[in-house]
Amino acid sequence: MSQQPVYQPQEVKRREDKSNRARMLISCPDRAGIVAAVSQFLYEQGANIVQSDQYTMDPEGGMFFMRIEFDLQDLELRLSTLQEDFGRVADRFSMRWSIFRAARRKRVAIFVSKEDHALLELLWQWQAGDLDAEISMVISNHQDMRELVESFGITYHYIPVTPDTKAEAERQQRELTSGKVDLIVLARYMQIIPPKFIEQFHNRIINIHHSFLPAFVGGKPYQQAYDRGVKLIGATAHYVTEELDGGPIIEQDIQRVSHRDNVNELKRMGRHIERIVLARAVKWHIEDRLLVFQNKTVAFV
Repeated sequence: MSQQPVYQPQEVKRREDKSNRARMLISCPDRAGIVAAVSQFLYEQGANIVQSDQYTMDPEGGMFFMRIEFDLQDLELRLSTLQEDFGRVADRFSMRWSIFRAARRKRVAIFVSKEDHALLELLWQWQAGDLDAEISMVISNHQDMRELVESFGITYHYIPVTPDTKAEAERQQRELTSGKVDLIVLARYMQIIPPKFIEQFHNRIINIHHSFLPAFVGGKPYQQAYDRGVKLIGATAHYVTEELDGGPIIEQDIQRVSHRDNVNELKRMGRHIERIVLARAVKWHIEDRLLVFQNKTVAFV
């Protein structure tokens, strides 16, 4: 029996050279001179800024957010020195900051249960090269998606979750992911994420759900929405916190519906919106376009 070749996304074959490109994310109290100081520092390092975005919540004492992409020759060799030297600029402005190498693809673990629509969208976009990440594994509490996932050359881990096995399931999940993935995506994974797991992957777990919440809580939300005659349905992607479905919102979208749409049609439209919204949120995270402040996100898109 011949071994199935491991699939590589199209982007691996045609990806532009990003070996010298970096992304910097900054948040700090707003004051005069921030942009000038960061730009001057990069200029003195010999870097070329290729993209810059900034946002202030309030110029008089609010928070300031900034994302910069720049090219710097021999970036990999110079990165540690660059970070050490930038610390002096950061201290002047009380910055929280990070620098990421664009060439370093984030490792992603996808959690899924029985619904395949959100998972498929991520796999299709990865296959097309639109998600510049490494999908390291898929973890599921059901066997339903194994054949589909393995057809992409991606490792599939089946970890059943029952009231009696929750602790063991969490142990196995943490063992598989700790230090091995940068982002966890809940692609309609229908289990509660334990607090220790959330703490370990702070602002690095993305979930998707319908946007009826906080209305229509519990089972059969689309039936409840249909019975109430809703006129809009949608989806919300957010970072996971201990507050159920209450984490910082990354992306949302909606679609108008009418009395002519039955429950199955509402579900079909809802699945479509969930797929697109989740894929956008994941793409923005892996491209370092998101900054979290309190319970909100700033998305430079």
